[in-house]
Amino acid sequence: MKDASASRTGPLLSVLFLGVLMAAMDIAIVAPALPAIRDALGITDRAASWVFTIYLLFNLIGTPIMAKLADRYGRRRVYVADVVLFTLGTLTAGLASTLPVLLVGRALQGLGSGGLFPIAAAVIGDVVPPEKRGRTLGLIGGTFGLAFLIGPILGGILLRVGDLWLAAHGWRLIFWAVVPLAAILIPAAQRTLPTWRAAQNKPYDALGSLLLALALASLAYGLNQLELALGWRALQAARVWPFLLLGVGLWPVLWLWEQRVADPVFPVHAVRTLRARLALALTFGAGFLEGGLMFVPALLVAVLQVDKHIASFMMTPVALALAVGAPLFGRMLDARGPRPVLLTGTILATLGLAMIGWIPVSALSFYLAAGLAGLGLAALLGAPIRYIMIQEAPLEERASAQAAISLVTKIGQLLAGAVVGAIATSLGGGAQGYLAAYRLEVLVAAGLILLAANVRPAPAEQSPNPTPRD
Repeated sequence: MKDASASRTGPLLSVLFLGVLMAAMDIAIVAPALPAIRDALGITDRAASWVFTIYLLFNLIGTPIMAKLADRYGRRRVYVADVVLFTLGTLTAGLASTLPVLLVGRALQGLGSGGLFPIAAAVIGDVVPPEKRGRTLGLIGGTFGLAFLIGPILGGILLRVGDLWLAAHGWRLIFWAVVPLAAILIPAAQRTLPTWRAAQNKPYDALGSLLLALALASLAYGLNQLELALGWRALQAARVWPFLLLGVGLWPVLWLWEQRVADPVFPVHAVRTLRARLALALTFGAGFLEGGLMFVPALLVAVLQVDKHIASFMMTPVALALAVGAPLFGRMLDARGPRPVLLTGTILATLGLAMIGWIPVSALSFYLAAGLAGLGLAALLGAPIRYIMIQEAPLEERASAQAAISLVTKIGQLLAGAVVGAIATSLGGGAQGYLAAYRLEVLVAAGLILLAANVRPAPAEQSPNPTPRD
């Protein structure tokens, strides 16, 4: 692809950031409306939890499949299709009068949003010069912190306004509010996104897509059904262990199959180098650390005796550090390469978690620890891993390689939720249980320092991958 002019690159990046922000904010913005949805539809809390679970399941499935379709049929075509699918899901959810219809809408939203981030990262690799990729990837990574900062606030405002206009149906405004944004985004994406696509002389990997979807759905469902209050005994439940067994067992089958096909849905060619495997190991670890943070409010309630709503608000420094840190580390990446950024991030995350797990927790010490951990995650979850995979992946697997990062991160988050919760409850919960769980997180973070130290510069940093023609 010819170098994009500044007049073209600016609008293109705005489209990418807007799409990622829309998808990232969808989880945070729905949370305030969940009690209203439960009451309006007359369902239980457990049934209402499926509003999040179904989105997660289909987001996981959609991420690799949409990315592969983008590699095969073009970034622009699939990105626009994803936004359209997300919008259809939004309209369906906003018009739903029963739980099944609402879940169908959320599934469509999850499926459509799955491809937006990996496609955006692949387009950045296609059009942004190598010396500016770090800061650009950092900006797009920072949108997640921004989404979790403003999402609950915006959700609360929309819910309040909706209650004034629509009474008991005010929660519907949370879904409808995104439609005008999508109406702007779709034609803008049609104008600005590149049309490049890989040659289509290879058959689509339908069986690999099915195996991958089954593996991800089974693993996510099994982990979601864990009753953490039972500790390790939760694994024995009939609605847990068969799905976990299937989810884990299908991965070797998938890997063997993907070695045999010409155009695998999982980017096996991109993960054969040591740098790529280190990158995936680091992003799995970062996901594990991030997933473990979901229990921090419970720890604060147990240790500081604060209200659960105050405890959730105390997590703001983490989101703020993600929003601010990701762009800063992106600039550091352009100046010094991935290894210093990854080392800095792993060290900061280790220090922050160690302060939570080993130092007596006070409000002041927690805010400092949360800031350090958030900055560490900003470095790990932001630009450097995606930068490495842009270098390591063949051009025809660039979006799929970015999807692999998202998948591995999310699997780490899911496993952390199960492991940290099980450790905490098996030790009786409360401060003792959660502190023990976070000491495990410290060990994981320390292991990531060793992995980061082994990431070496690549020739691609001096001779970047060829970019496609528009």
